[in-house]
Amino acid sequence: MGTTLTGIGYYLPPKVLTNFDLEKMVDTSDDWITTRTGIKERRIADNENVTQMAYMASLEALESANIQPEDIDLIILATLTPELKFPSTACLLQAKLGAKRAYAFDISAACSGFIYGLELADAYIKSGKAKKILLVGAERLSEIVNWQDRSTCVLFGDGAGAVIISEGDGEVLSSKMLSDGELWEILYAPKCGYINMKGKELFKLAVRSMEEVCRYVLESAGISIEDVSIMIPHQANIRIMEALAEKLGMPKEKVYSNIHKYGNTSAASIPIAMYEAYKEGKLRRGDIVMLTAMGGGLTWGAALLRF
Repeated sequence: MGTTLTGIGYYLPPKVLTNFDLEKMVDTSDDWITTRTGIKERRIADNENVTQMAYMASLEALESANIQPEDIDLIILATLTPELKFPSTACLLQAKLGAKRAYAFDISAACSGFIYGLELADAYIKSGKAKKILLVGAERLSEIVNWQDRSTCVLFGDGAGAVIISEGDGEVLSSKMLSDGELWEILYAPKCGYINMKGKELFKLAVRSMEEVCRYVLESAGISIEDVSIMIPHQANIRIMEALAEKLGMPKEKVYSNIHKYGNTSAASIPIAMYEAYKEGKLRRGDIVMLTAMGGGLTWGAALLRF
């Protein structure tokens, strides 16, 4: 018995903002955005706040795992767009779900938030401190995007993904999280301000750093790249994902991407992608899946799971 993802859910706002819509807002074009990022459209929260999106994703994950909110021992919510300065969005989610037995907290690791949360959840399960954990990545990035800055506003979208983690037939085979605060100015948002990003620097760092950490978890688990059934990277940029796959020797058909539909949803991107890969039959029980991400901080990491 190991740490297992026993349920999964997601929520995406119904409002779609296409590249053609953005052409009317800033000096850009569908071709420019698509060739540089792989993004064709993204979802934008209208009336939904972060708690509501997390709640909808969590309900589906609970139903998928066939458990009730009162069965949850712990709620970990990864976000860089919290509902309030305090209390945590995880506490607001706990109240909305009626998960009265659970304690709850947020983590802030930007786009790496979900895999940071996964490593924490794995430690809680293995230590016996919790038996059933709700792990959520939820973001409303549209509220911290400068819609006049074409270099960043084309990249981001809103949404939420959630998983239930408990003991089962799966296993976290290996994981490794890293950070380097000296590089914070490469990607950040000031208090009450907009996202700032040095794209070229981040691109090079992301490919190199994720390649290194992916190789580390593979070696640590004694798994070859050929044994990996599917890689689900953070959905930041199609060129980063393709470059990473090439460096690792991973066939493109084994790299899952839905960035064309949703853009970069930060901490929500990996669980949303996992949900869709599972529903499409590209992620199956027993598969070995590699997750990897890099985000503001800088933070990065990778996890190797038996799903």
